[in-house]
This record gives sequence, C-alpha cells and structure tokens, in this order.
Amino acid sequence: MNIKLIKTEKDYHQALERLEIIFDAKRGTKEGDELELLGMLVDNYENDKFPINFPDPIEAIKFRMEQLGYTQKDLAKVVGLKSRASEILNRKRKLSLEMIRQIHAILHIPTEVLIQAY
Repeated sequence: MNIKLIKTEKDYHQALERLEIIFDAKRGTKEGDELELLGMLVDNYENDKFPINFPDPIEAIKFRMEQLGYTQKDLAKVVGLKSRASEILNRKRKLSLEMIRQIHAILHIPTEVLIQAY
C-alpha cells in the first residue's frame, strides 16, 4: 500500500485507476483498508476541486413540488395564501423566516438551500 495525498490532477487520475483495481476488496483486509483511505482522499480532492453548490431556493421549491405532485394551491397551504404562493414562485416576494420554517417542515427542503439570496 503506497498512499499519498492527492495534490494534482495526475495524482487524482492515478488514484481513480487504483480504486478501480481494488474496488471489490473485502473490509478488514490490506486492500480493503487501502480502498477506504483512497476513497477518502479522492472524496476530499473532488470536494475541493469540484464543489457542488446549493440550488436556487425557488427552483428547489418548484422541483420538490413537482416530485410531490404539489400544485400552487398546495404551496398556498404551506405559506398561507394562494397569492403569496404565486408571488414566491414568480420571485416577486422573498421568503420570510416563518415561510422557510414551514417549507422546510412540510416539503423537507434543507434550510441551507432556502435561506440563500435569490
């Protein structure tokens, strides 16, 4: 086992190649330990070099509504009024703290997504 920090793109590709070779290693074995460590190093490198940003709050609401089969009327039950739901979806009204709490509780959208500026 020759593990080193992944600092360059070349190191990254070498680590991915090695991961493919030892992918099915059993836990608790020498190769299993190498797989686990190498996986953590690759994950760390990818998080640093290829960060994934949170989605836009309104797009996240629309996406979740679509997943749940919700209509604007259903969102109105969450935020209080049909006109308010329309204003939110059309970006004419900002989300209040109470709306964020309700949307999080009912639609299960992370608050980290909902509190972003848009």
